[in-house]
Amino acid sequence: MSARDTLKDKKIEIQTTLCGDYPLILNKVFEKKLITQREYNNLKSINNVNVEGHVIELVDKINNKGEDTCRDFLDLLQSDDDIRSTFPFFRSTFPELGRMCTSSPLPAPVPVSGPTDGEDRLQNQGDVYRLQSRPVGLCVILNNENFTDGSARAGTDRDAQSLAEVFSWLGFRVLMCRDQTRDQMDDTLTWLASLDVRVQPPRIQEWHHGSFAGLQQDVRHGDAFICCVLSHGSKGVVVGVDGESLSIKEVTRRFRAGEQSALTNKPKVFIIQACQGPGIQRGVLRSGLEADDAGSLSTPEEADVLVAMATVEDHKAIRHTTQGSWFIQSVCQQLTECCPRRENLTDILQRVNNDVSQKEGWKEGPGQVKQMPEVRFTLRKRLVLSPPHP
Repeated sequence: MSARDTLKDKKIEIQTTLCGDYPLILNKVFEKKLITQREYNNLKSINNVNVEGHVIELVDKINNKGEDTCRDFLDLLQSDDDIRSTFPFFRSTFPELGRMCTSSPLPAPVPVSGPTDGEDRLQNQGDVYRLQSRPVGLCVILNNENFTDGSARAGTDRDAQSLAEVFSWLGFRVLMCRDQTRDQMDDTLTWLASLDVRVQPPRIQEWHHGSFAGLQQDVRHGDAFICCVLSHGSKGVVVGVDGESLSIKEVTRRFRAGEQSALTNKPKVFIIQACQGPGIQRGVLRSGLEADDAGSLSTPEEADVLVAMATVEDHKAIRHTTQGSWFIQSVCQQLTECCPRRENLTDILQRVNNDVSQKEGWKEGPGQVKQMPEVRFTLRKRLVLSPPHP
C-alpha cells in the first residue's frame, strides 16, 4: 500500500491521536519542511475551530501534497523521539506505518489459474499485445549524469535503479548506457533497433542480482521494447553529456515498423525524464478537492509506439537530488501497484499523470512549482505488463 493510501486508510485514528498535542505535531511538521511558512502561519491561526478541526486541516494538507510528503509524514510519526514518547499509540497500534519509512520490496507475482472471461474475450479478439517471450523484451536505460560542462544530474541513479528493479520484476532484461554524448546516444539507439552483429555494440551494462555489471550474454529482442532516457532536455529534444541535442522524434523513429525490423507489430514504449523548456508550471487554486484494428495486411510505420514524457512542452521536469525525479518514481510506484492487477499501461500512466500533478515544490509555496506529465501513443492494442509467474 502506498503512503498516501495508508494515510487515507488510517486518517481517523491518526487525527484522533494527534489531537492530544496539536502544537507539537504542527511544529514538527514545519521543522521537517513538510509545510511552508505561510501554511504554518495559517494552520496556527485558524479562528473559530477546535483542536480537532486544526488537526483535520493539517492532515488534509499533507495528503494533498502527494506521495512523497505522505511518506515523509508517516516516517516522522514513527522516527521522531518526541512524537514517539508523546504518542506511543502509533508504534503499538500502527506498526505498518513503520514500513513506509523504507522502500518496500516488489510484490511477489500472484499465480492466476487462467484469464477471466473478459480477458479471454479480449485476447481472442486480438485486443491485447501477446507477450510470451522470456525475457519479455529489452528495457534500455540511457542514463546521463555527468556532463562535460561540469554539471551533474544528482538523483538520476536513483531513477535508473528504480526502473531496473521494476522492469526486471516484470520479466524484462534491463540494460543501461551511462553518460553518452549526442552521437553516442544516436549510435546506441540505431544499434538497438537492428542488433546488427556486424556493428560494434556500445558500452552496455546489465542489471543482474541487484546491480549493474557487464553483459551476461548476447542481446536479443523479445515481444516488447522499453527505452528510458534520463537526461537534460529542451523543447522536443534530449541532450547528450556534450550538450548537443537529439530529437525525441529521431529517438522513436529508429524503431519504426519495417520489413526488416524485429519489433514490427510489437509495442515500443519510450519513457523520457527530461526538461522540455525553461518554464515553471504553476498551480491553479481550486475551491474544492475532490483505433480500429480490422485485420489489415499492413501496419503503419508509426504504429505501436507509446511516449511518456515527464512534462509538457516548454516546461521543466522536477528531480530530487537524492530521491530521484517526481515522474520516474511515480511511474515505478504505479507499475508496482497496478501491474499485478493486469491493468492496461495507458491506464497506469494516467494514474501517474494524476499523481505527479498533485505534487508541490514546497519551498516556493503552494501552487508555485507544479508538473504535468504527458502521454501520447499509437498503440493499437492493450499493453498489459505483469510479473511472470514463478
